[in-house]
Amino acid sequence: MPPPKMAGRAAGAGKNTERAVMKTTLTALSMLAGVLAVSSSAFAHHGNAAYDGSVVELKNATVTKLSWANPHTIIEFDVKDDKGQPVHWAAELGSPSALGLLGWSKTSVSPGDVITVFVHQAKSKNPVGRIDHVVLANGSSLRDSGGGGGNNDVDNARGRGGRGGRGGRGGRSGDPQ
Repeated sequence: MPPPKMAGRAAGAGKNTERAVMKTTLTALSMLAGVLAVSSSAFAHHGNAAYDGSVVELKNATVTKLSWANPHTIIEFDVKDDKGQPVHWAAELGSPSALGLLGWSKTSVSPGDVITVFVHQAKSKNPVGRIDHVVLANGSSLRDSGGGGGNNDVDNARGRGGRGGRGGRGGRSGDPQ
């Protein structure tokens, strides 16, 4: 009976085709999952593209608020413009845990403190940005965690050390500045 043999071969060919389709689908899904897993970190966090690459120095900035919270610490402060009018700024830093490794604490700056802020201003020129570092009233500096390194050495080139600030790990009263 030749027709049943042909039917058997056709049925076997169908199973092979099904397996090939299944294997191709599984391979494609596996590759897609791999690509998504690798690329998801690229979408996990924004970069600094919104900020100008140059640093603006804002002297006599009066701190109005410190938001010590994830994902970014934010310092709000007022600075007088060329006409003597106050301009309210908001500038971000790294996470509290990253800043803590650099000597920052939630008491490093407080409302009413007068500091100098070095900030990468938004390209839009709005009064917002990413802080590079701050200089406290006592002359010590604290830098942002995004700058690389790990010893908060903004002023080391000038022989002044870095790790100052209230509540930080450095800046002890007996340390030379």
